[in-house]
Amino acid sequence: MEWRGRRGSRNVEDRRRMGGGRAGGVGIVGVLAILAVGYFFGIDITPVVEMVDGGGSTSTSSQPLSDQDQAEGEFVSVVLADTEEVWQTIFAEQVGKQYPLPTLVLFKGVTHTACGTGQAAMGPFYCPGDQNVYLDTAFFTTLSRKLGAKGDFAAAYVVAHEVGHHVQNSLGILSEVNKLRAQVSQSESNALSVMTELQADCFSGIWARHAAQRFGAIDQGDIQEAIEAARAVGDDILQQSAGQVPVPDSFTHGSAEQRQTWFIRGFESGDIQQCNTFQEAGL
Repeated sequence: MEWRGRRGSRNVEDRRRMGGGRAGGVGIVGVLAILAVGYFFGIDITPVVEMVDGGGSTSTSSQPLSDQDQAEGEFVSVVLADTEEVWQTIFAEQVGKQYPLPTLVLFKGVTHTACGTGQAAMGPFYCPGDQNVYLDTAFFTTLSRKLGAKGDFAAAYVVAHEVGHHVQNSLGILSEVNKLRAQVSQSESNALSVMTELQADCFSGIWARHAAQRFGAIDQGDIQEAIEAARAVGDDILQQSAGQVPVPDSFTHGSAEQRQTWFIRGFESGDIQQCNTFQEAGL
């Protein structure tokens, strides 16, 4: 992905100098908290956290940004700007309404949100309460080194997926799903969560298609990176990586195959109507 020297978004709030540090060892209580986060957290990396987290302390001291931090911040800003342009056009053409721009908050370790305390261990997430995407860019390192999804477009897919949740929120989908989840069993709630996440994957595919056409900065190799990233964050792959036997009823984000399939569907169609995961599930 060619991103250097391109326009960045003004809607990035950088809290990384505020500190927050490492969120420390997850522990049993932390694991339960992560599992209880709910449908609006974009990537559930709990199994990986359980596997690699070795404990530590939380730091709240101010800290300078490294060259890598600066570069990652610039990269995220460009990706967000691309999503803004693409979704503004799609909303005008396919939805008939104005697309409300989200804010992307960069943080390290922990941060406050309208959905409670956000932790890096949760992975990137979207909070519908304040319409913000939250991202600790250290996740990009986890994605590459621990999950094997390398390349800048793998990271772009992560941002686009979370923006996909903002699209859902703007269309009124998240609020309706939340109401349903409060009325059904845990397994049914998990299934609704999976449909929500797969739709966000489909929306990220739509973005990738339009971005490739509009900006000319994305090639087929980039798309393959996104597909590999979708596989890497499949629930079955994460559970296997943690030495567990995959349990489909416990999935909250979808299998690797499902996540790849829906990203590809969005990319090939470019059409919001083709991303109705709920309808295909019979709802």
